Amino acid sequence: MISSATSYRPETGEAPFGLDEVFFSRTDGRGTIQAANSVFWRVADFKWADMKGAPHNIVRHPDMPKSVFWLLWDTIKQGEIIGAYVKNRARDGLYYWVFAVVVPLDDGFLSVRIKPSSPTLKIIEEEYAALLKLEQEQDLSPADGAKHLLERIKKLGHSDYHHFSCFALTEELNHRNATLKRADDSNIATSRKMLGAAQELKKATAELVRNFEMTNVIPHNMRLLASRLEPSGGPLSTLSTNYGSMAREMSDWFEDHVVGPKSNFSTIEASVNQGMCLESLARLLSDCALQLNGERDDLSSVDFELESGLLKELVEQYNGLSAEGHRELKEEATRIKEACRKMYRFMLGLTTTQSMCRTEGARIQSDVESLNDVITQLSITQKRMDEILIQIDRQATLIHKLAA
Repeated sequence: MISSATSYRPETGEAPFGLDEVFFSRTDGRGTIQAANSVFWRVADFKWADMKGAPHNIVRHPDMPKSVFWLLWDTIKQGEIIGAYVKNRARDGLYYWVFAVVVPLDDGFLSVRIKPSSPTLKIIEEEYAALLKLEQEQDLSPADGAKHLLERIKKLGHSDYHHFSCFALTEELNHRNATLKRADDSNIATSRKMLGAAQELKKATAELVRNFEMTNVIPHNMRLLASRLEPSGGPLSTLSTNYGSMAREMSDWFEDHVVGPKSNFSTIEASVNQGMCLESLARLLSDCALQLNGERDDLSSVDFELESGLLKELVEQYNGLSAEGHRELKEEATRIKEACRKMYRFMLGLTTTQSMCRTEGARIQSDVESLNDVITQLSITQKRMDEILIQIDRQATLIHKLAA
């Protein structure tokens, strides 16, 4: 973990910061620096005596939108982890970009930072420049600026900032490994496969919802036809009514167990994303601990045992949370598979009733073509729903396997 960065510093531009380096700082609840490693001192061009006890914003760069820091502080004050791209300014005026992950502690916060190198950095540079301009030209408050940033994050394809933060962290770790010719992190690779499966599951569920809406409309059309083709209370009318009742029962069950806000289907993507974030954070903290150990001789003014022990505890904590998350994901995937089996039974009942409708319809001589059209629509919709259920079952099986 000894960096290849030299002590040479240019007069302008970017401060030397090795891609293989990790630096950290620990602050109290007000953001006052309590501890940091020598990589941070060197990159920021400070002596430890000048940095200790100083506010962390001594390295804030004027190019940074205030909204980003508002979002950061609002998140960590709620006890949540956050990752963010930050442009800092060293004491001598040089700049350096970091991807920082901030972890709440009992009495403050710990921030671990690496040099970003993925293509996402360029996107963020443009977004920050536009946001800063907006703040200045419209006198935008930090809170309103944060809302604007979240809207932009969603337009970039992320459901919320936490999703983006986790994506960016894994992107940076993977790109860092590739550039340094290190092996890919197998845990991150597995988590990304799980996330892909969860996203496919979400898409399939949305399509299943659309098809369920059809099962509510078609029986109504069938009942209208039956009312013209046979006496009131005839077999076709009864079957279409039964079909509609079964479809509503299935739809109600589907609403409660599949698309509800607390359902397995709706929460599993967030659960996978959280697990991937925890695994990536544990990896980053492990790298930081190795970096710290390599600097031991340079940290005579810092309590090495305290900081090293704290990092070790955090690594164990987040590895433990990640393992617990995997166990929960296995359970969630099992419940989804059970939900699929329940829906298969519903579908079997609908198929049987549909076949009986077709048989009864064949006995009616008038307007048979219209009736057959309606029954064919039912058949097509049910076939598509069967296919979607197979997709959902397959993705749940993959998540269960990967989580194991």
